[in-house]
Amino acid sequence: MKTTPLSIPLSIPGLAPVRECLVAATIRSRMRGLLGRDGLPEGTVMAFPGCRLLHTVGMRFALDIVFLDASCRVVRAFENVRPGRLFIWGGLGARTAVEARTGWLLRNADPLAGSR
Repeated sequence: MKTTPLSIPLSIPGLAPVRECLVAATIRSRMRGLLGRDGLPEGTVMAFPGCRLLHTVGMRFALDIVFLDASCRVVRAFENVRPGRLFIWGGLGARTAVEARTGWLLRNADPLAGSR
């Protein structure tokens, strides 16, 4: 059975507008994430609630990754994370990880100068 991630509205202050937020809400969708995709459309992100740690092993494209706290404030951000990274740690305050196509962070004001 094929599952499609849940889509919800998302707005993160200081970052590019999000047109579509895919939510990895099930174990299956969390394990799959963006694996097997060749990219993400402009304005589309994938959120992983309850996630403080990601990897990019098996990915086909680079990502911008943002970790959010419980109030959806950015606590850590990474630009242009290449495929093959074993650990991307959001820190103890992180509650949700958001993955977007590379360049999403660069088009906006720096939300966390020096935190990368």
